[in-house]
Amino acid sequence: MSKPTALIRNNLVALHETEGIGWLTIQRIFNAAAMEDAQARREADWRDLGLTPKQIAALMKNLQPDVADSRMTRYERSGIKVLTILDRKYPRRLRQIARAPWVIYYVGRLELAARPSVGIVGTRLATSYGRRVAEDLSAACSAQGLTIVSGLARGIDTAAHVGALNKAGGTVAVLATPVNICYPAENKHLYREIGEKGLLISETPPGTSLHPGLFPLRNRIIAGLSLGVVVVEAAEGSGALITAEDATKANRDIFVVPGPITSPRSRGGMLLLRQGAKPVLDEEDILEEYRKHLTKSNDIQFDPKNILHAGDPLLHLTPDETSIYNILLDQPRSIEELAAESGMTFGLLHSVLLSLLIKRRIHQQPGSVYNVL
Repeated sequence: MSKPTALIRNNLVALHETEGIGWLTIQRIFNAAAMEDAQARREADWRDLGLTPKQIAALMKNLQPDVADSRMTRYERSGIKVLTILDRKYPRRLRQIARAPWVIYYVGRLELAARPSVGIVGTRLATSYGRRVAEDLSAACSAQGLTIVSGLARGIDTAAHVGALNKAGGTVAVLATPVNICYPAENKHLYREIGEKGLLISETPPGTSLHPGLFPLRNRIIAGLSLGVVVVEAAEGSGALITAEDATKANRDIFVVPGPITSPRSRGGMLLLRQGAKPVLDEEDILEEYRKHLTKSNDIQFDPKNILHAGDPLLHLTPDETSIYNILLDQPRSIEELAAESGMTFGLLHSVLLSLLIKRRIHQQPGSVYNVL
């Protein structure tokens, strides 16, 4: 990694870990090309970017080199590794979603995040039927090479991890807590096993207190890492349905294990079936969709230098990014015009535009109008 890239990476981690600074603020700083020289910026510069005095004070402290060095030393001693959206190994599918995490923390086998994966989610108050189905489906799919992604919650999530843990595909646990904290505590043994044999991953910085708002953020990562999401026993309004909604926004497949129409735990899944989700009677209903992914390499090479240095404007762009870039070559366009001309969903379009902004191929003007650089 070149020095400018390393500097921007470290500054990105500092921003992500600064209390009160969220995803949109970081995007605004990126758009203003303020990441590389962040340490040299003064209070007035940050005020001009819309930061409050409290945010500025916390950020300037976090950007200090000794604070950054101490942070990384602490993580290394704890076995925690840090990955940013600028890094080559950042999961490709996760990069594609709207509001992809700027920074993720992990313990274990990162290669599992690049493998063909399916999410299996459902209620914490699972029936014995639901737990058995989740574990059996997970084991059968993982035995064929699909990695199973879930959220380490009690109930369906736990059964899904248990089924996949010792199979070929393995399992990824996406945590709402920091990656060094197990929640719920009853899953401590499973948490340790996944850390040793699978992958623990979280967007939440170490030292952050758990609060309810972290769970929906976790759910979008489960959806983002997965080719599709399988819902097993989910009541209306459950977190599993939030994950399914995130998966739909990210153009992922939705599967549902049917349950009794008289059971409140089946109500959410049955509504998804009404909306067009694919019913799952056995693992073949899932595997038939993804066998093609199991026969080709998933090791996508990504050069972080290409985020920061344009070179050939079309070099290292995805087909979607190339399509948007070519539209903007003609003249600046608003996001509504880009959606109409490209035919992309707004979720995918936001993801593509963010990637082009980070790669310094385009610029965002006031009013969500974009032009090429």
